[in-house]
Amino acid sequence: MAAALSRALKLPGKKGSELGEYDPLTQADSEEESEEDDLVLNYPRNGLGRGNCMGAGAGPAELLGSRAGRLVEEEEDEVDEDEDEWRDRYPSKARQDRDELKTRQYWSQRESSRDAGIEDRGCARSGGDSGLRLDPASDPEAKRVRMRGAVRTAFFLVPLCCAVLLVLLCAFLLPCQQGELDKRPQWETGMGEIGSNLPPLGLWDVDNDTVEDVLVSVIQPTNDSLLPGSQGNNKEYSVAALSAVSGKVLWKTALKEATVCIQCGLRPQARPAIPAHRAFLQRHSAPTALGRGSGPVCLLIGSAHITAVDGSTGKTLWTVAPGEIVSKAVSVPDLTRDSIPDLLIATLPADQVSDLTLLLLSGVSGAPIGHPVTFNLTAQGKLIGPELHVTRQGAYYILFGLGTVEAAWLMDIYTQATASAASRAKVSPTVKLKDPIWEAMRKPNSSVIHISSSTEQVDFFLPLVAGLCNNHNNLDPLSSLNSSNSDWVLVSGASKLSVLKERDAHVVWTVSSAAIRSRPTPGHFNGDGIPDILIQQLVSPSVKKIQIIDGGNGRVLWEAEFVCPHSVLEGSSLLTTSGLSVFLFWAGDPQSAKNLTKTTGSPADSLTDPVLQRLYLLHPTYPTILLELTSTTDTILTSAISYQEQQKDASYFTISSRRSQEGLRQGSQVIRSMSLRASIAESQIWRLSDAGKAGTPIRPGDFELNKFFRQLAFRHYEVKEKKVLKR
Repeated sequence: MAAALSRALKLPGKKGSELGEYDPLTQADSEEESEEDDLVLNYPRNGLGRGNCMGAGAGPAELLGSRAGRLVEEEEDEVDEDEDEWRDRYPSKARQDRDELKTRQYWSQRESSRDAGIEDRGCARSGGDSGLRLDPASDPEAKRVRMRGAVRTAFFLVPLCCAVLLVLLCAFLLPCQQGELDKRPQWETGMGEIGSNLPPLGLWDVDNDTVEDVLVSVIQPTNDSLLPGSQGNNKEYSVAALSAVSGKVLWKTALKEATVCIQCGLRPQARPAIPAHRAFLQRHSAPTALGRGSGPVCLLIGSAHITAVDGSTGKTLWTVAPGEIVSKAVSVPDLTRDSIPDLLIATLPADQVSDLTLLLLSGVSGAPIGHPVTFNLTAQGKLIGPELHVTRQGAYYILFGLGTVEAAWLMDIYTQATASAASRAKVSPTVKLKDPIWEAMRKPNSSVIHISSSTEQVDFFLPLVAGLCNNHNNLDPLSSLNSSNSDWVLVSGASKLSVLKERDAHVVWTVSSAAIRSRPTPGHFNGDGIPDILIQQLVSPSVKKIQIIDGGNGRVLWEAEFVCPHSVLEGSSLLTTSGLSVFLFWAGDPQSAKNLTKTTGSPADSLTDPVLQRLYLLHPTYPTILLELTSTTDTILTSAISYQEQQKDASYFTISSRRSQEGLRQGSQVIRSMSLRASIAESQIWRLSDAGKAGTPIRPGDFELNKFFRQLAFRHYEVKEKKVLKR
């Protein structure tokens, strides 16, 4: 309004014809008073609509409605006012000076208008276009751009939403399915009846499902023995392979006699080992020409026959009758150069003059290699071995004995068996290697090397290696390697426990104890890297003591007393991911039990039944806590543990004799499988009031115990360099 009033006070007439000056005659004043007095006509300069988006044909109305035009008009009004002020202040200044000043102001305004037009440019630039600004809502190109943007956004958001849903599904649903591992189906089945000997139990993966299956001996009466008036001595003997997952029979092989021992893995695959023993594995893992493409070979050993069967199908490969067999088979290096490890067994001599006979058998056909080699031993007692031992120098020796532990050089045995220079020439140079340290222990003119130094009879002799289940009796080289890479545990006189150095058979330590009822069980209790030893002692006719002895110095680490059941079953140990082992053993009620805390709602069994046997689990972290995994009134005869790599779990298998019930006959053989993790989740807690010499008892709460034991995970024993024990 101020600019309009200023122009109204000016005299009519032209101010000049210079570019950019206004003519008052061209101004259209409205007769009515309104708010549009500030609008004036502003013709485009030089015929171009600069500073806006209008083309060359834009009319005055369009220019008048343009915001940029109004801004330029207002700026020119201000220039006119400045000119009046210039003339009033400096009347003496020439018109030319004023014109130069206006020209400079004009070009500065023109540049600023051009910059503003560039920033606000949004009209179409195609040829023939009128130059008018188009509405984005009606522009087809803008619609296509928006459509492309929407499609791109959809392509981005849809996979993103799917990924988020998948992550949520894995995060919330998979842990629930993982918890189902603790609810794996456990099974038991009755097969045949119990024989005169302890029933053998073998473990090997025969169906290639990465889980070790169960091989058991089956004794069943024939139809003739069930007839009235029959003597009932006719039996059918066989070996059955049961699936470890479901318990169903995979195959069954008939035999001539009852099986005493089941061994598998005659042709194992090579496994990683330390460099010092890699050659040993390679020599035992050569490809075979027998049964190419077939499964693992299993040996079914009876009292007079050895039968080799295909582990995958149960098909018989060969059968031999070498005599009265008194030991399991031992896998030795390939002596006949037929790319398959050979076998060695112990038999009783036919002449009944010698004490023991060692016989070599071909791994391909089971045929004897040479003739039996007899030994006249100085002591008589329980049979020890035979076992294959590889010294640190790489020499092969066979450990065996009757109440003692003797060692014989494998090449010596082969030389006496064949008595042929041509046969000895074909033997590998590694078999001909001797160990100078071991040979120094040999007495003059003696065919054997005396290992045990005690004057009392040896009851148990085993390698000091944790994680090996003595019920496997497998022929794979890893078991032999672990045995050769360790010191020895020796039980003599049933009351002395000793540890011998593997290098020179010197005694590291010896402790005295009560009568040791079963084979000791090595395992890691104190975490010093040296396996400790679990032993079971008979304190009185009704009380049994369980002790864990430090493998490094013989000190007692843990002990507790229990009610003694009718049968004594050797314990087991299994390595956990923390490096410590869990120990499992069968016993009655603890003598020092303070109270019983249940972790499940099932009722407890009678605590006063002396026949009731309980399977306990002990972990070194909580020495005052025992987990009762299961209990039974059956007579447990044999047990074994099978480790499962994928689930980090283990299955515990037992063979027991059950009384007449549930449709089973008296003395029926029952095979049972249970998951350790599932049993731990449903276990009962026993709190011991005294943990022996382990220090101050730990008093954890039930929640802490449940959380700790449910998170237990197991693993295989790894072959490591032997830790030398100090005296």
